[in-house]
Amino acid sequence: MDQEKLQLYITRFFLILLLAAVVGNFLAENWLNLFTSVLAIILIYLPAYLTDKNYLHIPNGLQFIIIVFIFASMYLGEQQEFYYRFWWWDSMLHLIYGMGMGFIGFIMVYVLNKNENIDVVLSPIFVAVFAFSFAVTIGVFWEIFEFWMDTIFGLNMQKSGLVDTMFDLMEDCIGAFITSTIGYFYIKNKRPSRFQRYLSEVLEKNRKFFKK
Repeated sequence: MDQEKLQLYITRFFLILLLAAVVGNFLAENWLNLFTSVLAIILIYLPAYLTDKNYLHIPNGLQFIIIVFIFASMYLGEQQEFYYRFWWWDSMLHLIYGMGMGFIGFIMVYVLNKNENIDVVLSPIFVAVFAFSFAVTIGVFWEIFEFWMDTIFGLNMQKSGLVDTMFDLMEDCIGAFITSTIGYFYIKNKRPSRFQRYLSEVLEKNRKFFKK
């Protein structure tokens, strides 16, 4: 079985569990978990939809990482209470999140740095710092969102409050640091790696967004 077929089967398995959760939460009148289940299904389909419609190309490997992250956070984390069962669950997801946002930030500034119409050449360290800062900033906005959701709707997204928020931000920083460091050495050395493969595919298949 090749990698793409395996990813497809795993994705379908996730969707079956989420559809079962939709039915179960509807019958139990658990509207918050019902909303979470429906939202997770939409978000899982979104990367493939954007790629199929040629709005935005996302490599299959990255699509699968996004799908696993959504399932792990919204279904396992929230509905199956993995956040409470396993102390490291939230930390793991924030590390992955920080790495993902760092990759997005790196792509943004890397494209600008390669744009011939912009008469500025940024050093590798600046690109890495921008990618790191971008990821951490998004993480800060997410923590603000959690605070207001807890305050307005009486949820418990922050778990232990300030302690949870601070650890989440530190884990975001670690994940962002990992990606920005990999990006720094990619610019310096251009050595073949999975990072380079994903970056090249994103840039090649989304040329319409980037001016050469």
